[in-house]
Amino acid sequence: MLKNSIRNKLIVLLMITTIVPFGSSIVITYLYTKNSIEDQVVAESRNLLYQGKINLESYINELNDLTLSLYNNPDFINYMRNPSQGNDYLTIGIVKNVVQTILYTADTINGVRISFEGEDRVISATKRSNVVFSSVKDETNQGAFLRAERSPYNMYIEPTFPQQESEIKRSRNIITVHRAFRNIPDDEVLAYISLEISPEKIIDLSRNLYTAETEEFYLLTPQGDMIYSSDLDVSDDQNNQKWIKRIVEGKEVAGTLEWKEDQFNGVIMYDQLPVSAGGWILAKRVSYSNLYESAFSVAKINILFGILGLTLVVLATLFVSFKITSPIRILLKNIQQVEKGNMNVQFPSFGSDEIGLLGFRFNQMIERINTLINREYKLELENKNNQLKVLQSQINPHFLYNALQSIGTVALKNKVPQVYTLITYLSKIMRYGMNMEEDMVPLDKEINYTKAFLLLQKERFGENLDYTIKVDEQVMDVSVPKMILQPIIENYFKHGFDIRDGVGRIELVCTSEDDHLVITVWDNGVGVTKERLDEVYEHFKAAALNKIGDATNIGLKNVYVRLKLYYGGNAALLLENPEEGGFKVTMKLPIKMEGEANESNHH
Repeated sequence: MLKNSIRNKLIVLLMITTIVPFGSSIVITYLYTKNSIEDQVVAESRNLLYQGKINLESYINELNDLTLSLYNNPDFINYMRNPSQGNDYLTIGIVKNVVQTILYTADTINGVRISFEGEDRVISATKRSNVVFSSVKDETNQGAFLRAERSPYNMYIEPTFPQQESEIKRSRNIITVHRAFRNIPDDEVLAYISLEISPEKIIDLSRNLYTAETEEFYLLTPQGDMIYSSDLDVSDDQNNQKWIKRIVEGKEVAGTLEWKEDQFNGVIMYDQLPVSAGGWILAKRVSYSNLYESAFSVAKINILFGILGLTLVVLATLFVSFKITSPIRILLKNIQQVEKGNMNVQFPSFGSDEIGLLGFRFNQMIERINTLINREYKLELENKNNQLKVLQSQINPHFLYNALQSIGTVALKNKVPQVYTLITYLSKIMRYGMNMEEDMVPLDKEINYTKAFLLLQKERFGENLDYTIKVDEQVMDVSVPKMILQPIIENYFKHGFDIRDGVGRIELVCTSEDDHLVITVWDNGVGVTKERLDEVYEHFKAAALNKIGDATNIGLKNVYVRLKLYYGGNAALLLENPEEGGFKVTMKLPIKMEGEANESNHH
């Protein structure tokens, strides 16, 4: 069978030439290379960020130790406690010496500033000026002083000027280290010591943590302010750079993010310094285009081989078209002759494969059709006679409408308006039910028909029946299957009305909910048992109306089948016994139908 099957020949040919070797190679190689490169880059970047964090932490601790070393100088501490009494030449010399020692201890310190708490006194020095004693209160740094005082480490690192890689100015201060100098062992703050730090060291440490051509690096404060940026176009505006806000508000001190916002599509690795060292955040971004560049190169090579394989497929297809499928062309030509009415078509055998078998069956079919045509021609004459007899026996619906109208007129002449009203309702019901030209009707029309039906039932049962109809205005024009409500309401009169308690009640409510029309019919019958409900649902699933259970399920089954025909799986029919008693039927129909759905085009 395999040798004679064209389908199997084509499948094997395509798999040998392209699908197996080239398709699998391209997909597997690309995915493996992509995942391997991503894992490798992420691992290397995280290790590099960790090493950079250690180096920055060590540098910040060195600066912190400079300010802590002042507690080892008793003369300086005494001066800080009583600055107004230390105006002698010796004390001033000690203070100058301490300030200059801090200033020239590290090459990256551009200035030292001591601001006394509660006094208008400042001591400052830079590498371009001597130590200056001034009677001016430092107002500009009050916010930074307050953060340093509230810090558990008595220190706050303030970014004063963000540095971009393309506009680095090493003469400018990049940060200022503020320390609250307390009167140990008390918590009283004597002064605030500020160290203005140049960017050389931080820039050099940052440059070692990324590759300028393919990666981006950022140094942020715990609040998300930019200290160092390798890309001038990226600001620290957290409304535009949501990844900064995500990292700052996150609970993890280190991690990896897959990011596809803020005009960036790639991977972000980050790590954070301890709070004692300022809590700075080191962030590194690598776009997918750079990350998968190697994987793309491998994929391009595989694609070239794939094109070669597709070329072989084209050649194989041409071979199949000219050599193997030529019998199909002959068969198609004969089919076209049959379409034109020429039933006398014959062609030689095509072989023993599927096409040969198809040609043999086609010849048999044509012979059988010719035989059936002769037989059906005779049957058609007999059917015409039978149809004429059926038409003659049918009652014209207009005759019924006219007859009912005449009866109603007689009722009015004899002053019996109630009879006229009932005949009018009956006429509406008959006209609505016998109109076979429409399958879908507006809900308003279906409601009017239902009202006429219930009014006739009300006339029949009198005070023993009470009903209410509530319909939202916005669903009046929604199209519903014709006569979808009568089987449900009629089900109550067949099975629940005679065994009710008190006056028979039925309630019809139509509302909208989430693009669906919800129709609820409730009655005060005795309801049904759970076992009976299960039996009804099983009956719904049956292929025939009477396959399971007796004829009592036919009405609901008819509704269920019609909903499936019109709406498929988009409609629902729910049966339940509510807590207040009785029996409730709920239909959920989509307000907007997909396409032109009706019973005539469903099978």
